[in-house]
Amino acid sequence: MSGPDLSPLTDLLVGGAILVGLAGVVVPVLPGLILVLAAIAVWALERQDALAWTVLGVAAALFCAGQVAKYLVPGRRLKEAGIPGRTTLAGVLLGIVGFFVIPVVGLPLGFVLGIFLAERMRLGSTALARPSTAHALRAAGWSLLIELGTGLLMAGTWLVGVVAG
Repeated sequence: MSGPDLSPLTDLLVGGAILVGLAGVVVPVLPGLILVLAAIAVWALERQDALAWTVLGVAAALFCAGQVAKYLVPGRRLKEAGIPGRTTLAGVLLGIVGFFVIPVVGLPLGFVLGIFLAERMRLGSTALARPSTAHALRAAGWSLLIELGTGLLMAGTWLVGVVAG
């Protein structure tokens, strides 16, 4: 037995929540991918049919894979560039502080500044710290692209479910 048909308004609201979640990936104020997954879960709970549960399952699997990849890929690239784990930790910690000090842009700014300061202290010069900082910027960019790509795949999965349903 298939669930009730959703009104176009409900689909529009869920789609709007997904768009807000995707914006949250780029502007780290909202919990981006969590919001996308939650919106898809609400949609699946409303429909309560095999298609909706399948879409939710695929979206959840994409979410998990994206979360793993967004940390592994940039972390591996930083390690390959010779940036020690303690430098990365300094970037993460200053990124967390930055998130609370400067809303919206504090997280990425704090991460990059943390990398720069840790490498400046470790290597003893600004000139030697710049390449590490550039690697950190690229790693942060990769993380953002992986998360955005994951969100777009999740949104696309939901959209296929809406059209197929």
